[in-house]
Amino acid sequence: MITIHPGNVYAILQPGDIIAWLLVGLISGYIASILVRGRGFGCLGDIVIGLIGSFIGGMIANYLNISGNFHFCGTIVISVIGAVILLTIIKLLFGDR
Repeated sequence: MITIHPGNVYAILQPGDIIAWLLVGLISGYIASILVRGRGFGCLGDIVIGLIGSFIGGMIANYLNISGNFHFCGTIVISVIGAVILLTIIKLLFGDR
């Protein structure tokens, strides 16, 4: 679960949250990969992209002063936004390989 308050972005890890983070990473990384590339990067690649996207999305939400407690679906939306930005930057820098 990502919790965002003005000036702070932090994650609360509870038992079982690691599995939730991996699941959010997989789902958001896959969705972002489909939106940007038209295909996924594989299970591990999608998880990594989604987890980095979660961090980027959280930073953007913090910068825009979007605050609140985002549960599973909200976390996926924020992660997808961050992952799409990440993949777009990678695609601009390195092309579509």
